[in-house]
Amino acid sequence: MKKTPLEEWIIKRTGISPANPKELETYQLKKIVETLNYAKKNSAFYQKQLEGINPEQIKSWDDFYQLPFTTAKDIKNDPFAFLCVPQSRIDRIVTLNTSGTSGKKKRIFFTDEDLQKTIDFFNYGMRSLIDSTDRVMVLLPGQAYGTIGNLLKKALERTKTACVVYGLLTDLDAVEKIIVENKINCIVGIPIQVLYLSRMKHDGFTRIEKVLLSTDYVPQAMVAEFKRKFGCQVFNHYGMTEMGYGGGVECEALNGYHLREGDLYFEIIDPASGKPVADGIYGEVVFTSFDREAMPLIRYRTGDIGAFSQATCQCGTFLRTMKKVEGRINNRVYLKDGIYFDLKELEEILLAVEDLVDYQVVVKDGQSLRIDVSFYNEEQSAKKEKQIKIRVQEYFDKNCELAVQVAIEKSQLQKPDQLVNSMIKRKIVDLRREKGNE
Repeated sequence: MKKTPLEEWIIKRTGISPANPKELETYQLKKIVETLNYAKKNSAFYQKQLEGINPEQIKSWDDFYQLPFTTAKDIKNDPFAFLCVPQSRIDRIVTLNTSGTSGKKKRIFFTDEDLQKTIDFFNYGMRSLIDSTDRVMVLLPGQAYGTIGNLLKKALERTKTACVVYGLLTDLDAVEKIIVENKINCIVGIPIQVLYLSRMKHDGFTRIEKVLLSTDYVPQAMVAEFKRKFGCQVFNHYGMTEMGYGGGVECEALNGYHLREGDLYFEIIDPASGKPVADGIYGEVVFTSFDREAMPLIRYRTGDIGAFSQATCQCGTFLRTMKKVEGRINNRVYLKDGIYFDLKELEEILLAVEDLVDYQVVVKDGQSLRIDVSFYNEEQSAKKEKQIKIRVQEYFDKNCELAVQVAIEKSQLQKPDQLVNSMIKRKIVDLRREKGNE
């Protein structure tokens, strides 16, 4: 098993001694102080946020952990307040779509230098799963400058790896044709879209040996299906636009992400107290960016649920490993008396049904929910609806201390290749919350 290529890259990028985590931590703390000085000088938001704080007095991690968090709401309220360079130097602006219908949107800004750092990460991160003999298809936005697919293609050009950037999945037949004609053996894409492609175009997908899934939580049922039906290696990438797209990627051990530690500092905190948690304990993922020109972020709360691994990775790296992200805090729904369930737990049940095309979980009140489902084999739909109802009801009966009523309804949900914006993450619709916002 080869060691994660990110280790070589981080050592080269930081100038630290090989296999020296203490030196890496010293480097990261030094970079944090630089970032604090830069942001406080150039960002209107951080001038206010860090008022009264002298960055040079940050001498330890305990000092750093006293600093205030940055949230998605802060960015939504005034994204331009985060800018540290004149707008004339901005080369890419990303407006993040959410599944909500109203409210302000997050805007994330990049200079060309920021984008080049992402290309550098993609270059080494992709070496975790491919080499120059592989042929890659990217099912992510890639036509415009600075989009994920565009940056990934530039990264693969550095290793002379063949790459076709198709964009979001919109035409199953066209994608299958490209796979065959270009002898594609590796796909990079959004979990639910890649799963849909594999179920609808089974013959074309048999050529795929490696899959890299990104932008959303990856259910274990999906990984198991790819392995069982196609013998694929399934790699996970963790990242978000706020991180500069890339945050971490799995090595051949397939047991969690190695992180972009030369560019980002990661924490796992207790969501309620904001205090760091011990390795192995799940909490909220928080990060701070280094050397980000346009829009540095300091202690940014991602809303993702993650944990650092206590064990050393099988690949032998000295870098930390973050366990696979367990979904989002917002997708944890509390019913009554503190009893809750997570979207990921339902997904494992739902996605194990191979005729399923898409679904939506609707919480009606504290003791009942509806799951809208759509199948591509309509002849079997009634049988499958009954199967899902039984399995979901069994889950709640076993895991909840109160009786939860489950209804399954066949719906005309848009298929994963027909969504207006397939980059929007799946979510639970909580009608109680919606009514409260009216």
